[in-house]
Amino acid sequence: MPRYLFPKPYADFVQRLRAPSGFALVAAFAYWSEPTTGSLSLGMAVAVIGLLLRGWAAGHLEKNQRLATGGPYAITRNPLYMGTLLVAAGLAIASRQPGLAVLFAAAFGLIYLPAIELEEQRLRELFPEYGEYARHVPKLGFRLPAQGPQQPFRFALYSKNEEYKAAAGFLAGLALLVWKIYR
Repeated sequence: MPRYLFPKPYADFVQRLRAPSGFALVAAFAYWSEPTTGSLSLGMAVAVIGLLLRGWAAGHLEKNQRLATGGPYAITRNPLYMGTLLVAAGLAIASRQPGLAVLFAAAFGLIYLPAIELEEQRLRELFPEYGEYARHVPKLGFRLPAQGPQQPFRFALYSKNEEYKAAAGFLAGLALLVWKIYR
């Protein structure tokens, strides 16, 4: 039986805070960021990698229907969260505010890590093969994938999973940073 870092009542509680905390983080980002063209270039490079990882993952994810083990799920169990972490890191770099980096890291640790654990518990219930998959693929971080048949990216899944909303949010953040540079 896997050991979890966060008690389930805490994880359930913070699961409900994901959306409100996201709005608070956006407000803090909008208020405190002080980008330059250099910080924007570097930060957006990191953020785009995260956004691409999220998009790649969404094109392989059939929620609650099939355990995703192909594409990015062959190298990390949580590519959507890893992508989110990279996007947040890129935005923090672009903002030039270490305090925002600390705030984003705290939110990831206190809100998203418990969410990952809740999802892992649910996946273990839904898919008996999840335990074997979890033994070979890291929860966070990356590994070289085993050779085997590759599953293709499916744009229909990308759309069904509404990942375009993350891309739209990213573009809004980018527009805000550009506006702050040139206002």
